[in-house]
Amino acid sequence: MPFVQTRVGPVFYAEQGSGRPVVLLHATLHDHTDFDAVTGPLAAAGYRVLAVDWPGHGHSGTPAGSGPVTAPLLADVLADFAAELDLAPAVLIGNSVGGYAAARLALDHPDRVAGLVLVNSGGFVKVPRLAPRLLGIPAVSRVVFPRLVPRYMKPDSDRVRAISRRVQDRARSTTGAAVAAALWRSFADPAYDLRADGSRLGVPVLLAWGARDIVLPKSAARRTQAAIPGADLQLLPTGHVAFASDPDGFLGLVLPFLESVAVAGSKQ
Repeated sequence: MPFVQTRVGPVFYAEQGSGRPVVLLHATLHDHTDFDAVTGPLAAAGYRVLAVDWPGHGHSGTPAGSGPVTAPLLADVLADFAAELDLAPAVLIGNSVGGYAAARLALDHPDRVAGLVLVNSGGFVKVPRLAPRLLGIPAVSRVVFPRLVPRYMKPDSDRVRAISRRVQDRARSTTGAAVAAALWRSFADPAYDLRADGSRLGVPVLLAWGARDIVLPKSAARRTQAAIPGADLQLLPTGHVAFASDPDGFLGLVLPFLESVAVAGSKQ
């Protein structure tokens, strides 16, 4: 299995295809397999697709001796990942906290990023104070998070039900509850707030948003679009993980976007 060494240890990624790199970044307590329904078609369309498991998720171990897994840490890990693989300007597809990390890379290392697809992304809306406080307690997260999963996922197929069960199982574990709680606490960190930075994103941005999500609903999509001048907002009739719930609809938005980014890059 392929791993990349980062500041917090080895991070797993799955790779398919060749061509311009497209990096897939998942949500809290999810993993790279969330993207299984779109990875093959993206690779078949002529892209090198790299789907990452964040530290403490999937095949990537929990960091030893480096503190908790936080959203800013994931952004730093992504910077290490891109540098270690020496990725040419990539298109990043980030879901939830993965969207935050993708945007941070575009802000901090613009030479590494050709475009962003933000899927029910964090970072560009104000986080209510109570949620990080409550879900930031592992014992509370262990009880509440498994109940929250089907509400934000809106599972309506065997594929999405399987993802939901997998996340719920992790959320009920001691390790998973600790990882989720640390991430939720970090959502109150000023470094997680990118609202004032959206205008500095110098790459094309597509917001492919699941409109049935209760964690980051349509109102969050509108606020994210307002924070990123020029961002194209497209709504899909799904929950939080649109690419798993409606892969055809998602690809129908993303493939033309990837082509437009490639054409724009060839003119530079």
